[in-house]
Amino acid sequence: MRHLRLVPDNTKIPFMRMRRWTFPIAAFLSIMSVVLFFAVGPNYGIDFLGGTVIEIQTKDPKPDLGKLRGSLNDLGIGDVQVQTIGEENSILIRIGQQAGGETAQQEAIGKVRTAIGDSAEFRRIEIVGPRVSGELAFNGALAMIVTFAAIAVYVWFRFEWQFAVGSIISAANVVVMTFGFYVVTQHEFNLTSLAAILTTVGYSLNDTVVVYDRIRETLRKYKKISLGDLIDRAINDMLGRTVITTMTTLIALFSLYIFGGEVIRAFTLAMIFGVIAAIFSSICVAAPVLIYFGLRSDAMNDKKKDEGAAPQKA
Repeated sequence: MRHLRLVPDNTKIPFMRMRRWTFPIAAFLSIMSVVLFFAVGPNYGIDFLGGTVIEIQTKDPKPDLGKLRGSLNDLGIGDVQVQTIGEENSILIRIGQQAGGETAQQEAIGKVRTAIGDSAEFRRIEIVGPRVSGELAFNGALAMIVTFAAIAVYVWFRFEWQFAVGSIISAANVVVMTFGFYVVTQHEFNLTSLAAILTTVGYSLNDTVVVYDRIRETLRKYKKISLGDLIDRAINDMLGRTVITTMTTLIALFSLYIFGGEVIRAFTLAMIFGVIAAIFSSICVAAPVLIYFGLRSDAMNDKKKDEGAAPQKA
């Protein structure tokens, strides 16, 4: 019985020759993401800026969101976001932080109640203050730092220091480009977005470790070919696995994007972008770093030089 092979066994793509273009492209995208982050900035949500979340259920099974959004924006309480959640008549209303403090925030809620009137049932009202949002931002940044530190320690113990540095650079590239994605698309950046980025970092690390593990195995097997050719051989050997894993993940994510509803759409879209960026970084960033940091095949062979040696006679 023949098995379906998406990538032929004799594939010989010169990834390390292509690094002269792919590595600068990755660097350019990261730099532009940082520039856009400070020049334009992401569209921070209530989780980071503070504000009010109101969930209602309208009596009309098919409410006119455009009309509702227009009437709420005319209240003079700033930009109001309106979206459906779950059922078509279940609506989430987001109000930004008001300049007058808690009193002004309560007044804004009262205006919304008056504007909606008896046409809907108010299910919940949550207020996120500036102090809470600041703590959330700090905790989110701390989670990111701890994640990178854990990645560095794990990879350093499992491989050589060059692998640890490469995995950090690759994961950082994914994070920065995903931040750039949020800035360019202006999707709301909230705690769910941070969860998407951390999940993407985990996916990137998994793929990078798989690439590095195959490179390490190939280092032990071939001693006389150049490091660039050796890395190309290792990546091409596991390319079929990478394609299958990526396609399976993207099929699931696209299904969630299409059928998952408005609430998780931005999260899913960021995950799709992050998975693609993770694959690009693990091959076009993490692998070339080993060459730039001077990894030698001797370094890995010295560790295992006694494994295949014949026992000496006394």
